[in-house]
Amino acid sequence: MTLLAVESLSKTFSSGSRRGTRGEVEAVVDLTFRVEEGEFLTIIGPSGCGKSTLLRLLAGLVQPDSGQVILQGQPLPDPSDRQGRFGFMPQRDTLLPWRTVLENVILGVELAGGSRDTAREEARQLLPLFGLDGFENNWPSTLSGGMRQRAALLRTFLAGYDILLLDEPFGALDALTRRMLQQWLLGVRTRFSKTILFITHDVDEALLLGDRMLVFSPRPGRITAELKIDLPHPRDENTILIPEFLALKRNALAHLKL
Repeated sequence: MTLLAVESLSKTFSSGSRRGTRGEVEAVVDLTFRVEEGEFLTIIGPSGCGKSTLLRLLAGLVQPDSGQVILQGQPLPDPSDRQGRFGFMPQRDTLLPWRTVLENVILGVELAGGSRDTAREEARQLLPLFGLDGFENNWPSTLSGGMRQRAALLRTFLAGYDILLLDEPFGALDALTRRMLQQWLLGVRTRFSKTILFITHDVDEALLLGDRMLVFSPRPGRITAELKIDLPHPRDENTILIPEFLALKRNALAHLKL
């Protein structure tokens, strides 16, 4: 079942004043695609091509110039209609340094007016799955980069959004930690059946995690290819070595012109 439909979405930003004139930068142009319920959609493209802008448009943080966002068959023309329906996790974990891990992960529920006690109980039940058992009273400064990202993801999961928008959540991590978190996310995703849009610059990551991949052009961002990732589950570190994966990777790189 189609959960999310994006139709002809476009956004242009003002680049500010230069010698008395105002320039414009086209971020994304005429984006149209569908996302099925429970699907893991990966989005890849060069830096500055509008991938993050797309997530901000969906989350209601930016108003599109044209186009529609339709969730469960209902158009959401106003950004305020989309806020609270999409869980947006930016590249940085944005954990608050003066709150413990437990208090950080319940923040989304708290801001939405939910029960703090209920949120704490649910968080404590999920801490082991997110590799944070025994760290609920730690300050963020005492956590590794991988643990901080898992805490930020738990905060996003706990808030109960319809769709999770993950903007390069592993981009700042070292290769070993990144590989570990990819495997961890595959397991979490299987358990929760969440609908996820996931931005990455890593072709291997996009293919390993995703059910389908959108390829963006250089700015202004347009969708130049849509690739179905028909690989068997469960997937692990050996999946990137099988012939089917390598064929998909060659196809993706050709569309990226790499």
